[in-house]
Formats: sequence, structure tokens, C-alpha cells
Amino acid sequence: MEPIQNFQFLRTSCIFLSKKPLPNKPFIGVSKTQLCFSHQHHSLHKPITSKISTNQQTSTISYLINSCGLLPETASLVSQKVHLQNPEKANSVLALLRNHGFSQTQISNLIRKRPLLLLADPENTLLPKLEFFHSIGASSTDLARVLTADPTLLTRSLENQIVPCYNFLKSVLLSDKKIVTALKRTSWIFLEGHTKNLIPNISFLRELGVPESCIVLLLTHFPEALMQKHDNFGHIVNEVKEMGFDPMKSTFVLAIHAISGKGNKSIWERCYEVYRRWGWSKDEILLAFRKHPHCMILSEKKIMRAMDFFVNKMGWPSKMIAKCPVVLLFSLERRIVPRCSVIQVLSLKGLVKKDMSLTTVLLPVEESFLERFVTRFQEEIPQLMSVYQGKVYIESII
Repeated sequence: MEPIQNFQFLRTSCIFLSKKPLPNKPFIGVSKTQLCFSHQHHSLHKPITSKISTNQQTSTISYLINSCGLLPETASLVSQKVHLQNPEKANSVLALLRNHGFSQTQISNLIRKRPLLLLADPENTLLPKLEFFHSIGASSTDLARVLTADPTLLTRSLENQIVPCYNFLKSVLLSDKKIVTALKRTSWIFLEGHTKNLIPNISFLRELGVPESCIVLLLTHFPEALMQKHDNFGHIVNEVKEMGFDPMKSTFVLAIHAISGKGNKSIWERCYEVYRRWGWSKDEILLAFRKHPHCMILSEKKIMRAMDFFVNKMGWPSKMIAKCPVVLLFSLERRIVPRCSVIQVLSLKGLVKKDMSLTTVLLPVEESFLERFVTRFQEEIPQLMSVYQGKVYIESII
């Protein structure tokens, strides 16, 4: 209302100071007398608007710094997008976020990305959305992290967008727990535009005979692969088929994820070059990809560390890894080194054969490995569990 009041002030001033009566015309019908007065006495009204605007911006900047935790430079930029005339509503918004597990850092990032949230109705607009996601099993910690990464969901209608998206996801995943898992991967699954891509892409997979369990796997853990535009998705699916993947197996949908998006494709190409440096042929790389597609979206550092350990520390041939690429995905510190340390001790003591395969060592679940290689030889080597736990070095018991 303020600009309108300022305009009324100017028009009234012109009426009293002009020698001739002014006709009752709309704003575009300004007389020469008015234009002359407005030009000559510009200083009479400009400072009023400017002063009010400056005071508002200064107040907003101060609030963004002191209450929202923004840096001064950031607060100055954000203040151009939101004007806080009354801090009471903004205070209520911040209190609501704190009560739902948002840290001060997360609140700062949230407001930096979506400053207009400070003007939202906390009780009628924001709270129902937070309560909805809590009702399907999202924890406060997870929800705060997801919404801080992308606050767009807080600006969308609960009834017209979020709930319809949920209903569609429930019809496919059948489980709130899986929906929350997908949400933690990307909040975009609750945005209408992306959901529209899900529908034809899922239908396409069903037409190819992809089992429902594999579709659920892809949507739950790698939803971004299914949210591509349908034309792009179809091209990727056909590419995966040409590589020899069977649509009936889970590796088919994992391969779709592995080559989806520009990011994954560039990583795929980089992984290809790394494996070539370790002596793998093109056919061996493609074989590894067909066995476990995600071996082609690992970081170069992870591949190099694992291959160096397998080849240079354990003495396994480089090409042996290509036949069981899943071992490259295991944690070096938590799985590979502890198990291999136990095997090295047993081998040096002559309790197991020296040429034991990496699949025998690394693939069994922890309980099976401990029973077969640690508990079984506990009497012969009492420190074996300590070796497994990294508390004792191999050299100290050889």
C-alpha cells in the first residue's frame, strides 16, 4: 500500500500548487504543469520513498545477520529479495525450523536459498508439510538435511503436489520406508515435473519385462536415473541392452544408473582409463561392467588404492579383479585390510593355502568369515582377533 499512498501525496500536492484545476484523469494523463512541478520539486517526495526503502533494507539486513546467521555480504544480497516489515512472522518461522531439528547452519543455508520462506505462514503453510513427511517416517535429521539441500518442497502445495506425488510413489514402492529412502536421495521425486517423467519411464521398463523388484530397486536407491526426460531415458535403456545386459536381472537397472547423466558418463570414461592402466583389455572392462555396473562409477582414488593393495600387497593378478569387480566397492579400511591381514597371518603360519582366491576372502558376510578364519584358529593364534580389529600388527606375531 505504501507506493499508492506516496502517489496520492504527489497528486494532492499538484492539485494545491497548480494554478489551473486538474481534470480527474488516470495516471497516464499528466499535464505539463504537473510534469513541470514534479521535475522542479522532485526533492520534495523522492527522499521520503528512498528513506523508507533504505530503512527497511537496513532493518532486513540486520535481521538476516543477527537472527538468521547470514554473513553481511550475503545478507545484503538476500535483502534485495525479501523485505521484513514485521519480524514476528519471521521469528515464528525460525522457531518452527528449530523445533523440527534444523541447526543454525542449516537455517542459514535455507534462508539464503529461499529468503521468502521468512514471509510464509508457519502454522498453516510450513508446519503441515513437515508433519506430513514425519508421518511417513522421515526423521527430523534427515528432513532437515534434505530440505536444506533443496528447500523447493517447502514452496510447493501439500494438497496439489506433494500428496499426489506420494500417492504415485506408494503405488510403485508400496512402502513408506522405501519412499523415505528415495526422498533422502533426492527431494525432486516429490516435484510434479519429475514425477511426470517417472510414469512413462517406469511403463517403458515394464514393457521390456523388467521385474517389479528391479524397478523398485532403481526408484528407491537411484531415483534420479528414472527422472530423466523420456527420450533420454529410452536412449540409455537401449544402450544398456546393446551392451548385453539382461532386462530380467538387477544388473540391468544398475547399468542404467551407471551411465545416466553427464556426471556418471564422464566418471565411466575416467574409470575405463584407470582400468586400462592396470592392464585390463576392453573386453575385460566390459565384462567387469556387466558383472557389477557400479565398478564404473567409482572415484579414481578408490580404484587406485584398492588395486594397489590387491596387486602389490596381496600379490593377486590385476586381471583377477576384473572377474570379481564387486570387491572394488568394499571399504579398504573396514573390510579389505582386516580380512587380508588375517589371511596373511594364517598363510605365513601354514594354516591356509597361499593362493587363496579373493572371493573366498572378501565375499562372505562378516559372521561367516570370522567363524571360518578367526574363531577356528583362535587356539593356535590367540592374537588373531586383535589382528582383525587392527590392534596388533602382523609383524609382531610372525
